[in-house]
Amino acid sequence: MKTTSTTPAATTSAPAPTVPTRTERDLLGEVRIDDRHYWGINTTRALENFPITSKRIGHYAHFVEALTLVKQAAATVNADQGLVPPEVAEAIVAACTRIRAGELHDEFIVGTIQGGAGTSTNMNANEVIANAALEHLGIAKGRYDVVDPHNHVNCCQSTNDVYPSAIKIALLLMLDELSAALERTADAFAAKAEEFADVLKLGRTQLQDAVPMTLGQEFGTYAVMMRNDVAVLAAARKLLTELNLGGTAIGTGINTPPAYAPAMIAELNRLTGLDLSGSDDLVEATQDVGGFVQLSGVLKRIAVKTSKICNDLRLLSSGPRAGLGEINLPAVQAGSSIMPGKVNPVIPEMVNQVAFEIVGHDVTISMAAEAGQLQLNAFEPIIAHLLFEEIRHLQRALDVFTDRCIIGITANTERLRDEVWQSVSIVTALSPALGYRTATRVAQQALAEKRTIGEIVLEEKLLDEETLTAALEPEHLIHPWMPM
Repeated sequence: MKTTSTTPAATTSAPAPTVPTRTERDLLGEVRIDDRHYWGINTTRALENFPITSKRIGHYAHFVEALTLVKQAAATVNADQGLVPPEVAEAIVAACTRIRAGELHDEFIVGTIQGGAGTSTNMNANEVIANAALEHLGIAKGRYDVVDPHNHVNCCQSTNDVYPSAIKIALLLMLDELSAALERTADAFAAKAEEFADVLKLGRTQLQDAVPMTLGQEFGTYAVMMRNDVAVLAAARKLLTELNLGGTAIGTGINTPPAYAPAMIAELNRLTGLDLSGSDDLVEATQDVGGFVQLSGVLKRIAVKTSKICNDLRLLSSGPRAGLGEINLPAVQAGSSIMPGKVNPVIPEMVNQVAFEIVGHDVTISMAAEAGQLQLNAFEPIIAHLLFEEIRHLQRALDVFTDRCIIGITANTERLRDEVWQSVSIVTALSPALGYRTATRVAQQALAEKRTIGEIVLEEKLLDEETLTAALEPEHLIHPWMPM
């Protein structure tokens, strides 16, 4: 069955007569292209070959910025080394500056999932920048004899060093925002820990009553968990600062002068302030995607831990009458189309689902990394696509979680206090004075007779009232035992 292409206007079929066109050529033949657009023949081929995902490279502003940063740096370095005419380099820099300012992102239209190890992405960037440079010079699009996507924009480069380097730069920019989101979430939990510092409650292990603690201690734990993840993310981030620029095709640096690689790192650092470095072994760096695997694992760690926290919050807020009902989550929308008044923990549920997505993505990234062969990993496009999605979704989920859930949580203080005094687990605080066996018997008796621990201890004169009261003071219940 014949299918109809759903790609943008540039196709091999002739556009409507009223649309201005230009003709471009490659080794496969000629293509007429809508002259209103900046992409060229290589991008057109990719549109036809990879209509897989609606997420195009222009969907990720940081990735477009990273690609143009590499091209801008290369134009400057190549002009300095006499490899690109100064006026052409100046036009390329002007085009890149324009794109970095937010223009023409809708011209980066190749889908992120593609064959060719990222060549389609690189050529999409080369063509858009070349035609934007021609426009800057006042020359018609497609005049590649003046500014050529290969000979000028891609000079001293290969997809195999540009593409992974741009991915890393984009990830570094995105991770700054994710780290800020993690810090905000940690701060929100820390504020709740302070607010609930004196709220006594019952701890639980294996969903069974354990010993008392404060709600502040419980929320303080979540703040620590988030801040630990900020530190781990920073370590993973460091691995992304090493680039293989200058390695070209397989890392040997063919068609690139010796001064190019260090000059590129210096220029990119000037442009970004990211403290980038060149790899000591470009052949190794061109085929190794270990930094991406490490980052994926850290993102999975953050997702799993955050999901666990959301599970806790959903459980602690369950009810409101037939569940634990210890805390109240903000009501942000009606929870049922049939049950009036029902409110669901929709924000934690959303975060859970983002976590599930990230765990699945980690498996795909691991498989893509393992499937690399010899001097190149051809599956970096799916790695980039998923890492970009993970970071974006995780950051947004954390922002919503912080603003629409954590900040508005309240405690059911009286219910929490009553649970502590009705629980048999407080006998643990008396165990040093009563002995383990006696404390166990008292606990079993309290359960069987539905009485409190204090009633039985006083009735049997196991402790006097003053000693019992002192042992059950909140500060004794939530801190390490001290001899009475």
